[in-house]
Amino acid sequence: MYVPPHFSVPGKETLTRLLPEASFALLVSTGEDGAPVASHLPFSYDEDRGEYGTLIAHMARANPHGKLLEKGQALVIFQGPHAYISPSYYATNVNVPTWNYVAVHAYGMPSIIEDREKVRTVLDQLTMDNEKGTAQPWSADQLDQKRLDGLMRGIIAFEIPIDRLEGKAKLGQNKSAEDQAGVEAAIGKIY
Repeated sequence: MYVPPHFSVPGKETLTRLLPEASFALLVSTGEDGAPVASHLPFSYDEDRGEYGTLIAHMARANPHGKLLEKGQALVIFQGPHAYISPSYYATNVNVPTWNYVAVHAYGMPSIIEDREKVRTVLDQLTMDNEKGTAQPWSADQLDQKRLDGLMRGIIAFEIPIDRLEGKAKLGQNKSAEDQAGVEAAIGKIY
């Protein structure tokens, strides 16, 4: 990701701040033919496992992307708030249209989780992260064991210990205070 110094933000802190709203991310791997392969997946983040934390997720076993997981480094792209910025929002008139946004790129080597109890832990963590705040949180315990076993056989659970994080917040930091105030008055704060 191209990150000019004035748009650089700490990756770990920015990812933590974006979650859970930005937990549906894009997993990108390199295919056997060298072409990128991408899957949109929900992720959980354990910021305490490793220097930059560890991501956990799962995908359908039928997804061909699963065969690539342990064959090379992966990139997970988290997109935070974003907004189109019209030149009419600025106080000065030397500007062009642009986009303000926050994003985090996480890099690491995926590893597949085979242990049944650990797969269940992945499912429980993802569910708990997404059920937070609901009046009656759902749990996999509500499923018949036979059904749960079948569903678990149909997925590939994996984790990605993060070895590099890049954070970017392009929010007009390179603009004058007057221009920044004009954008905030037009759209509000996005981050």
